[in-house]
Amino acid sequence: MIKELKGKNIAILSMGKSQLDYHMSISHSQEYDEVWAINSMCAVVRCDRVFMMDPASRFFDTFDAGPQTQVMRRTLPRLDIPVYSCEKDNRVPSIELYPLKEVVKEMGCGYFNNTIAYAIAFAAYHNVGKINMYGADFSYSTNIHFGEMGRGCCEFWLSKCMSRGIDISIAATSSMLDTNVSEEQKLYGYHRLEDPPVVYMNEGELDITGSSKVEKQKEVHKGYSGRTEHITFGPPEPEVY
Repeated sequence: MIKELKGKNIAILSMGKSQLDYHMSISHSQEYDEVWAINSMCAVVRCDRVFMMDPASRFFDTFDAGPQTQVMRRTLPRLDIPVYSCEKDNRVPSIELYPLKEVVKEMGCGYFNNTIAYAIAFAAYHNVGKINMYGADFSYSTNIHFGEMGRGCCEFWLSKCMSRGIDISIAATSSMLDTNVSEEQKLYGYHRLEDPPVVYMNEGELDITGSSKVEKQKEVHKGYSGRTEHITFGPPEPEVY
């Protein structure tokens, strides 16, 4: 148990497209007590811990990890921060065994089918104050025929975190917890109504109201050189990264 992690504000950074929201947050002065990288994100950002739950041999001895292989071979031997994995390997000097037994016993569950889930459970085990999820997307609205395994497992662990009073923030462009779904579309079934209900925060508590009663910000499309253009895709504005 790392006592210093209790109550801390943590960013968990994975390799999905919504990692861009993390970079946006940093460029707009958002600060985190610690940044935890998933796999090869440790080669991209300055981080405090790395979660690599595959054995290091997957990267050093095979090409099973695909494009991550070469960058992990270069980066892992140079790291001087904890790298949590399922077994030790002398080629990674800072590698540590993930505290699997302790986490499972404390959390009362052993449901892990991807590396991100282990990082979330690690945060819950240490009773951090807030988890900010970036790059954990799994499914994409632009390609409904493609999806990565693990979203359900991660959302399960995020739910356990919420039940422990941990604040959860998801990257605005991520599909996790339907974050990138419009408020009017979030409640299935109700989304077919003329005035669908929406969930909102009312004096610190969740409440429900009709979407027609919600004051909406006027959408302004800003193009290049100050011209007004219709932009269908682009980076999120600073206030909604």
